Amino acid sequence: MSEGPHQSGRRLIDLREILRYVPRFRDRVFVIAVDGAVVEDENFRNVLLDLALLRSLRVGVVLVHGAAHQLERLGQQMGKVPSNLDGSGVTDEQTLQLALLASGRVSHELLEGLSQADLRGAVTNAVVAHPAGILSGIDHLHTGRVERIDSEMIRSLLSIDMVPVVPPIGYDGEGKSYRLNSDIVAVELARALQATKIVYLTTRQGIEISRSKAAEVLGLGHSELRGAAPDKHVLLRQLSQEEASALAKRGRTELPPDVLSKLDQALKAVEGGIPRVHIIDGRVEEGLLAEVFSNEGIGTLIHANEYQAIRRARKKDAPAIHRLIAKSVANDELLKRTRTEIERQAEDFFVFEVDREPVGCVAVHPFPEKSMVELACLCVDPRYENQGIGKRLMQFAENQARSTGFARIFCLSTQTFNFFQQKGGFSPGSPEDLPPARREKYEKSGRKSLVLFKSAK
Repeated sequence: MSEGPHQSGRRLIDLREILRYVPRFRDRVFVIAVDGAVVEDENFRNVLLDLALLRSLRVGVVLVHGAAHQLERLGQQMGKVPSNLDGSGVTDEQTLQLALLASGRVSHELLEGLSQADLRGAVTNAVVAHPAGILSGIDHLHTGRVERIDSEMIRSLLSIDMVPVVPPIGYDGEGKSYRLNSDIVAVELARALQATKIVYLTTRQGIEISRSKAAEVLGLGHSELRGAAPDKHVLLRQLSQEEASALAKRGRTELPPDVLSKLDQALKAVEGGIPRVHIIDGRVEEGLLAEVFSNEGIGTLIHANEYQAIRRARKKDAPAIHRLIAKSVANDELLKRTRTEIERQAEDFFVFEVDREPVGCVAVHPFPEKSMVELACLCVDPRYENQGIGKRLMQFAENQARSTGFARIFCLSTQTFNFFQQKGGFSPGSPEDLPPARREKYEKSGRKSLVLFKSAK
């Protein structure tokens, strides 16, 4: 194997790191979008083995592929010049025919590779499209726009342990074919399937930009700029939705078209409810696993602003938390806490902010003697209910427990135990299993809450 990006990812991840993330990703869907050039790279066989590992961990995988690399080469071989390579510009009849051939070849290579990795795959016609039409006075001919995704078809394939392969081609009700941009297809698929993440596998490290432009857009204090030489490019490893939006507006001139396309689509994805989008070099051995199953990753992560909205509480947050839980305390949903008690335990609390206003909270109380953590005082302002904030706070609290190495998580509930069981995977337990100090408090309260447990592993 040649030197270069293929070698740089070796031993980026180990089994312990993977196992830490398994509970979070089990039975979720990842959309993996692969550039055509990555499919032909010698490392792609390793990528397919990584996909096999994801499937073995009960992660649903949907493969979307591009074909620009193959289209350009096919045009050269046939002496024809494509009108557009990436499916975002005009597609004339000649280019459509070349694109159909190129896309078919890539799909076939993917099916061969999946078979070698002992995975079953199926090429789908799940993307329903219509003509892009006349844009800015230019007829885009056979270029299409995604109308909808046949998500039922994709879910059916996933349910029988198959990997759906989605080419950058859409079809209308009359059987006509339209070229599509694979970056856009990935986002539409992820939104239709409510995927947990999109991973773009490219031939670039991620989003790289000059330090001066990054400082202008993100500010000199941004963590990515620390220690970077003034005249060097920096790899932006983590961008919030807000930061990515600023970069898309003010840093466009420094980004190559293929990277800019993925940045724009990543923004649409997080705005549409996809929590995380990754842009990584698909030629790095073990790169996909390192990006998905570690905090550091190898490329660029673009995440929804909600991930930054959860922070550790401070003593001055005690009045706001006290007001936030007042109604739930009055309804006997939560144990009564005074402002003084909350202030004293402020280090155990986390708050969810919207425009710097706490609208949700959760407490994580450790019991080291039993290697347990209590998830407590989970509350969301009624104005923000049914937006998934409670579930995000619960998952955040669980991740805090895992990061500290505790073995079990427990919570007590009088009225919302269905939420913890159905949304969090908690199971009923016995008060006798509680840490002694917590059991004593439980018995004194007289609330007879249902005790629920969950493994933190």
